[in-house]
Amino acid sequence: MLVSRDVGGGLFQTDLSVPEIHCASCMATVERALSALPGVEYARANLSMKRTIVKWRPRADTAPDLIGSLRAAGYESHFFTADADQRSPEYSRLIKALAVAGFCAMNIMLLSVSVWSGAEGGTRQAFHWISAALALPAIVYSGRIFFSSAWAALRNGRTNMDVPISIGVLMAFGLSLYDTIHAGPHAYFDAATSLLFFLLIGRTLDHLMREKARSAVAGLASLAPRGAIVVDADGRRYVPIAEIRPGTSVIIAAGDRVPVDGVVTKGASELDCSVVTGESAPRPAIVGTLVQAGLLNLTGPLTIRAGAEAKDSFLAEMIRMMEAAEGGRARYRMLADRASALYSPVVHTIALLSFLGWLSITRDWHASVSIAIAVLIITCPCALGLAVPIVQVVAARRLFEKGVMVRDGSALERLAGVDTVLFDKTGTLTLGQPHLVNSASVDPGALALAAQMASGSKHPMSVAILAAASPGSLGASPMDSLAEYPGRGLEARMGTAVYRLGRPDWAVGRKMAEGTDGWLSVSLLVQNGQQLARLVFEDIMRGGARPTIERLRRQGLSVGILSGDRRSAVADLASNLGIDDFTAEMLPSDKVDRIAALTAAHSKVLMVGDGLNDAPALAAAHVSMAPATAADVGRNAADFVFLKESLASVADAYEISRNAGKLIRQNFALAVGYNAIAVPLAVCGYVTPLVAAVAMSLSSVLVVANALRLGHASPGNLPAGQVASVHPDLQPIGAGS
Repeated sequence: MLVSRDVGGGLFQTDLSVPEIHCASCMATVERALSALPGVEYARANLSMKRTIVKWRPRADTAPDLIGSLRAAGYESHFFTADADQRSPEYSRLIKALAVAGFCAMNIMLLSVSVWSGAEGGTRQAFHWISAALALPAIVYSGRIFFSSAWAALRNGRTNMDVPISIGVLMAFGLSLYDTIHAGPHAYFDAATSLLFFLLIGRTLDHLMREKARSAVAGLASLAPRGAIVVDADGRRYVPIAEIRPGTSVIIAAGDRVPVDGVVTKGASELDCSVVTGESAPRPAIVGTLVQAGLLNLTGPLTIRAGAEAKDSFLAEMIRMMEAAEGGRARYRMLADRASALYSPVVHTIALLSFLGWLSITRDWHASVSIAIAVLIITCPCALGLAVPIVQVVAARRLFEKGVMVRDGSALERLAGVDTVLFDKTGTLTLGQPHLVNSASVDPGALALAAQMASGSKHPMSVAILAAASPGSLGASPMDSLAEYPGRGLEARMGTAVYRLGRPDWAVGRKMAEGTDGWLSVSLLVQNGQQLARLVFEDIMRGGARPTIERLRRQGLSVGILSGDRRSAVADLASNLGIDDFTAEMLPSDKVDRIAALTAAHSKVLMVGDGLNDAPALAAAHVSMAPATAADVGRNAADFVFLKESLASVADAYEISRNAGKLIRQNFALAVGYNAIAVPLAVCGYVTPLVAAVAMSLSSVLVVANALRLGHASPGNLPAGQVASVHPDLQPIGAGS
């Protein structure tokens, strides 16, 4: 349990590194082996990261034997650690194997030219034996990549795509060696070695493309320092970040990155917060400022008090969200996985029937074996297995460049199918940073009492009240109790007096007239039903709100507002944005009911909101999105989290998800079309083993290359951290369209 993370509710999460997974069949086997263990409730393999996330409950205070289960299934694994070397030895191994196979194949081809040009007798036989000697190191050294994987599968009573590849290579070599021993006119050592050569080209390119697709995750991981200087009873010392515990004092020099989330306790500086907000403008950091892992300290030394371990930091959460993108089990993904799982029995059956059919027709076992070899090689589900996950990985990277984090890969498919977008108002369409505009006209005693109540809440209006109150002016009378009612306000008791601070109708216990405050939000401070003070707040519209609404409409989506704020404030905002469909003064349950009604009418809703009161609506929607500034509950309930201040991320995410869906369908068409054409040609004897190897490799490369088209940024779109720091359309609500 020491290497696992407590995710709440008695559930633990363990991240395993499984270097040997390389196809959809491997993923399915790993997930089945882990899911069969008692206590395991969730297991998802990530093909690009070669990682597996397992969630489990302890049985009799013991953890399931995850590593032992994978070893029994034929896969070596180890616990993943954030500070482990991110470089994979797989690339070096592939390059060496490719070099050996290429050298042997080219020399054998040169000898084959002489044989096929008419060399006879002893010369031809000598060339065949030299070719056999050259082919042997290629088969033994380069082929072990496929043979070891195939043997591990067969040893554990299963098959994978390397089994027919290995059978095809060995059969081609064995048939050629048989012909050489018996002085046959032809041998096919060039086919066997070239087969390995082209297969390794395809696998190497696939590896490189995967590395490119996951470079965003690697870039995020590189932002976390390996260690930091801490101050404790033993003085100053340098420790790995994994050893930093909550409460530890950490010194951050100018030019260093913040290692863990925490609070500044000493010093003043400026921070580059682009990794969190997407904005490049430096932000001040003084005593009391909250800082997050990955931020760059620019000007002066800071001392922070760690608030969480490195594995629980905001940066670690971002990395986990990036990696989660490939783990979703959407409809397309499940379809591809099922098709890949059927591959081995189907292809073995087709190859056997091809051999028996040609043998019965021609009585030529030599030609029949060659056709069976071609069938084994050409019918590979690599392209089908890659069709969905590679697009999900590239889409997650593209979204990250746009300032959007994906919490679940299946959400990409769901987002592409939405027809309605509903926005919360405060903190979503607006910045959620209201300020009290009538503090000068509020009785100082009432303001002090309101500030005393607000000190127990993190609501934006509570923060605004505290900011407006004079330092040291908080009410002196102790409160017997303080309770917060989401969507309503705060209630405190002092002796026999009951104080309420919040929505006017809730505070006084009866329906209130709208008034004429327009875009201004109003809260009342009430004692036993009698008004003590009227607090008026002003908020600012979030950057990019108007153009985002227009973009969503042009894409054919209906747009609406669900808000708990007063009707006049919501109506004025809706008028500014040109939105006709809006509902105000809603409780959290009202928002859920509205989404349920739309769902019953066969609408698919994207809910965009923040805060505690939006969490039920976010969970109820077909797909959901929240800003990074949202409350923890809101972020955890959302499928997407956008980091930038601008609302343009919502429209960007929708466009990318739709484009990703198109590419997935294209990849399915390419994979299915390839097999529909290639298999009949191979069965009919029109494809040699060499051509089969080239075709199979090209099909995989084509699918991956098609997915990478999603990674091309459109003109004018800058990656996160390079966006303008000032939004020209930031203005108070109601200040004009």
